[in-house]
Amino acid sequence: MANAGLQLLGYSLASLGLLGLVASTAMAEWKMPSYAGDNIITAQDMYEGLWRSCVYQSTGQMQCKVYDSLLQLPAFVQAARGFMITSIFLCGVGLLVAAVGMKCTTCLSDNKEQKNKVAVAGGSLFIIADMLVCALAATSWYGENIRKKFFDPFTPTNAKYEFGKALYVGWGASALTLIGGIMLCCNCASKPAGKSYPPPHAAGRPGTDRV
Repeated sequence: MANAGLQLLGYSLASLGLLGLVASTAMAEWKMPSYAGDNIITAQDMYEGLWRSCVYQSTGQMQCKVYDSLLQLPAFVQAARGFMITSIFLCGVGLLVAAVGMKCTTCLSDNKEQKNKVAVAGGSLFIIADMLVCALAATSWYGENIRKKFFDPFTPTNAKYEFGKALYVGWGASALTLIGGIMLCCNCASKPAGKSYPPPHAAGRPGTDRV
């Protein structure tokens, strides 16, 4: 029961991570204007995301504009788009695969060893989607680009940006997905139970043993 509870916890964390990745991808606040140094706080704030840029007025109004051309976007924005979409896809597949291998489901209940392997495969998909090639790479690459331009002495003061809310959501979602995937992989490492055989009995009848 303890393994099943740990497995369910890992599945829940990975599911929350997937929701966070979807929210981070859709948000427009990947980078926000910086007011450090001599920057003057204005009545408008410009935010940029993977799909659109938005202007927030001091009156509470917001106007957003979708990017006109994909080819005109910087390479790191195009790569972040692809990485995040791939991560969401792999996490979605991982949810389905892990659900089949979880001990609280009836799928493959006749073959415990195969069921554990399926759960490990689902956890591995979460780890691959998050750490190896996708979500963490996209958010870190985007954040590193913001950091480099912020400390570049040739960048105008009014053109400097800082990390937006979407990056923090993406980093938090990546952590949840990674932890959930590790839990799904580690808790299925127990060896399957082998066949048990009855103890051998004496050939003669009770009480007829010869001295």
